[in-house]
Amino acid sequence: MELPTVNLKAILLVHWLLTIWGCIVFTGPYAWANFTILALGVWAVAQRDSVDAISMFLGGLVVTIFLDIVHISIFYPRAGLSDTGRFGAGMAILSLLLKPFSCCLVYHMHRERGGFLGPSQEHSAYQTIDSSEGPANLDSRAQVPQGY
Repeated sequence: MELPTVNLKAILLVHWLLTIWGCIVFTGPYAWANFTILALGVWAVAQRDSVDAISMFLGGLVVTIFLDIVHISIFYPRAGLSDTGRFGAGMAILSLLLKPFSCCLVYHMHRERGGFLGPSQEHSAYQTIDSSEGPANLDSRAQVPQGY
């Protein structure tokens, strides 16, 4: 199955908006976790060639799925919820439901950037651990300061 091409900025915008609305009801740890991950997403947009940025964003999305389930299940107000509160809770739940799909899209972007040994990673410049050869640009006689 071919995933649709979705811009990372669109994913961020949707989750930012849903998080803003979810913060009507769920504050504190919910807001901190989700806005931190959105900041990692901004980093992934700014550094479009960085595998680290998209990896951190993908990992953060996966972690916030678990955190959102826990936070919503513990802190969902059971009584006296106004229309605004129901809307905010609904948006937090919608954000949670969209996150697995967003993870699939971000994973696809991660693979395009060369993450998890994707097609664009070049490993010919790496030296194997069991190789007896040292790096070519370092002198094999390391100078150790006296007294050590």
